[in-house]
Amino acid sequence: MRQLAEKKSVVQRWRDLEKRVSDLTELLPLAEEDAALFSEIERELAKLSSQLEALEFQMAFSGEFDNRDAILAIHAGAGGTESQDWAAMLMRMYLRWAERRNYKAEILDISPGEEAGIKSVVIGIGGDYAAGYLKSEHGVHRLVRLSPFDADHARHTSFALVEVMPEAEGDIDVKIDPSDLKIDVYRSSAPGGQHMQKTSSAVRIPPIPTGRGSPARRSVLSTRTRKRQ
Repeated sequence: MRQLAEKKSVVQRWRDLEKRVSDLTELLPLAEEDAALFSEIERELAKLSSQLEALEFQMAFSGEFDNRDAILAIHAGAGGTESQDWAAMLMRMYLRWAERRNYKAEILDISPGEEAGIKSVVIGIGGDYAAGYLKSEHGVHRLVRLSPFDADHARHTSFALVEVMPEAEGDIDVKIDPSDLKIDVYRSSAPGGQHMQKTSSAVRIPPIPTGRGSPARRSVLSTRTRKRQ
């Protein structure tokens, strides 16, 4: 039903554009004798042209998740206050961009810098094709400038990492094959009597490499459990 609603919305935008063009075509003969009407038609044509360009640009989004909302994360790199200030500048830039596009932007988590700027921030951005527009921003962003935080105004290079992820669907069913996991249990070797040495108090579940994902995405889940009597 969600996919059907999205398809109907896209078709409706094109149908509305088609109807407005048809209405203007019918008004053209009357505009030959009415200068005010002719000027109004010109203004309407300019709006239609702008909307048409936007719709044609959206057709270039062919990614599977381009039409979803986006989660944008910014992390200050090495460089201390300089990089933290650069990360804050990027955050303001993306928030202003979302505001101009009438997108909904919400700061989900933020870690302020010690002197200025931010260490990291996570922003939720909702709107048509938000993930498609923002995916090209993924990567390391560099800024070279004369530092306002340096008494000598020396030249500094700052780095910040921008990550863009499409928002996950709410009904995703994650299935883990038990054969892909290796479960290791450990017992404490610290002093504590027979109970400490007979009770498994640590569990580690590292995934077995299957070749279906990149090494960077293979995570190790480690949990610590304690049993009390």
